[in-house]
Amino acid sequence: MSNTFGRLFRITTFGESHGPGIGVIIDGCPAGLAVETPEIQLALDRRRPGQSELTTPRQEADQVEVLAGWFEGYTTGTPLSLLIRNQDQRSHDYTHIQHAYRPSHADYTYDQKYGRRDYRGGGRSSARETAARVAAGAVAAAFLRQHGIQVQSYVSQVGGVKVPVGYEELDLSLIDSNMVRCPHPETAERMADLIRQTRDRHDTVGGVVTGVVRGVPAGLGEPVFDKLHAELGKAMLSINAVKGFEYGSGFEGTLLFGSEHNDAFYTDEAGQVRTRTNHSGGIQGGISNGQDIYFRVAFKPVATILQSQATINDQGEAIALAGKGRHDPCVLPRAVPIVDAMANLVLADMLLRARANRV
Repeated sequence: MSNTFGRLFRITTFGESHGPGIGVIIDGCPAGLAVETPEIQLALDRRRPGQSELTTPRQEADQVEVLAGWFEGYTTGTPLSLLIRNQDQRSHDYTHIQHAYRPSHADYTYDQKYGRRDYRGGGRSSARETAARVAAGAVAAAFLRQHGIQVQSYVSQVGGVKVPVGYEELDLSLIDSNMVRCPHPETAERMADLIRQTRDRHDTVGGVVTGVVRGVPAGLGEPVFDKLHAELGKAMLSINAVKGFEYGSGFEGTLLFGSEHNDAFYTDEAGQVRTRTNHSGGIQGGISNGQDIYFRVAFKPVATILQSQATINDQGEAIALAGKGRHDPCVLPRAVPIVDAMANLVLADMLLRARANRV
């Protein structure tokens, strides 16, 4: 089903950007998991609009309501249902696109697929849907924490401004110390300046989010079609505005010879199998090898810009169209918790699937 993600730890999201609310049903979450609503709320607060001068000014509290599957602070093992009500819709901001196709949006393709579309904020194609994923991801994170697994993502590039070092040289506790969610303070300031300049020009800018997963045991992932990196790639590419995914050495690895790229195994003093390098990004043969998993997710510039652009309407007539309403000049700061959530969901699912593979 197109609205469902995962095999054993499975989520189904529902709702539209300008409807009464959005939500998620989590099926397969183990019973007895200690998770409090403030924990889910914290994840949602990191994603919500209006959190800083660099994001859309739409004001949504994104207050989560637990409708089922939770009792006295613990999951019950039955479907866990979470609801987030919409409060600050301005549907009139979208009446000008009722019959128009916005450049690089899903307006035209939704019309072709369904024969109709919800033009108010894009309906299901709106990134507002990702709030439901973030809520579910917070539950998955609680499950992973029991097994010593932690996902951390940060903004590593905005436009041409890049963090000059790898994640190993960064203090990831600084991710939320600034509005951009970049743990390299000097670069974060330059990124923020670029976003402000872009916003003032009524334009948008893209960039890259880097994800790091620590504590993953060896053996997660399936060897053929459901490789761990393939599932991570699918998860990340399902996020609005994502244009690319790479893990480990990625495309840069093509510049190395095999003798340079291979990760040599050794046994450390504690008797644990390790690799001297990690070009593989913690995954070999589609299965985790116990090293850090790291990946990068590329986000395009937000499609809605407050400038006049040439396009057509649903009658095929050429028109000029300028964006209206409240939009992010750069999606990267709010995309960080979404990347976290999708990685959490993949790993929770794979952890449950691994239990079925061995006696």
